[in-house]
Amino acid sequence: MVGFALQDFIFNCGGSSVAFIFMTSLDSGTISQFFGRVQKLKLQFANLYVVITLPTKEQNDLFVRSYFKFGMELGKPTFVLVKDLEMGFEKITKIAHSRGVCKREDATTKLKAERKQTVQTPGIFQKVITAIPGIDNHDANALNQAIGSIDGIAKASREHIMENTDLSADKAQMLSRFFRDPKFYLSPKIN
Repeated sequence: MVGFALQDFIFNCGGSSVAFIFMTSLDSGTISQFFGRVQKLKLQFANLYVVITLPTKEQNDLFVRSYFKFGMELGKPTFVLVKDLEMGFEKITKIAHSRGVCKREDATTKLKAERKQTVQTPGIFQKVITAIPGIDNHDANALNQAIGSIDGIAKASREHIMENTDLSADKAQMLSRFFRDPKFYLSPKIN
């Protein structure tokens, strides 16, 4: 297998394991094996990063086509694209160090608590919910009173939304689809 250079690294940073797959040379003959390895390690590590050197436009195009062909989900795992080996090692070191610092200072718990508090602020809740196509202020208020949180709305079924609010079947379907269908919520919305 010419040009196939794949390395796995696992760092223990502040009590948290951070795994990296470092692909130093990508070509069409090794792409399926590479994405197979990514899928396997994705199931084993919560903190997985895939660092790939893509010095040419052709390699970048191959990666982009293959990313969707092999059914990768955005952000799961995080892919870090770099131009050369040195930059790849630098990114691995910085990510591992920052994950360790976050773990040591318990920054992720603080950020989650801050995010939860911010999202529960009534004005923010209104802005987030009314940003969904077809949902107005009245609908957002009804959802806030009946379900209470964005997380709750995301988990609620169409039927649950209709039973507990005065929203129409179309709006309940829109909400349900918005939170569950990545093709829908990642597509552009024109108001």
